Amino acid sequence: MKINEQNSFTILEDERDSIFNFASFISQQIPKYFSEKNVIIDLLKYTDFVLEDLLLFLETSNAHRKNKHSFVLVNNAIDVDEIPLEMVIVPTIQEAADIIEMEEIERDLSF
Repeated sequence: MKINEQNSFTILEDERDSIFNFASFISQQIPKYFSEKNVIIDLLKYTDFVLEDLLLFLETSNAHRKNKHSFVLVNNAIDVDEIPLEMVIVPTIQEAADIIEMEEIERDLSF
């Protein structure tokens, strides 16, 4: 896993080629090492990303967001209409950073 630390978030990227294994690995790593950080999961290399792949991250996303931290997935292959409302997925890293900034402002204002 590639880890890229930024000021207000951490980008995690799979170095292998198994979305299932990466989702499983992330579900173990997030609570241990990234529970106090906003997280971006870079899935851009998965050009055949589908709803079933996205749902592998649902439980981790819900748990992380429940703890008042952002969890944003980045992929541009999935149809926007298929994305569950409780998940955040955007097509670029910059948009993910923007989402985190907006969510931080909302948390600061207690929305």
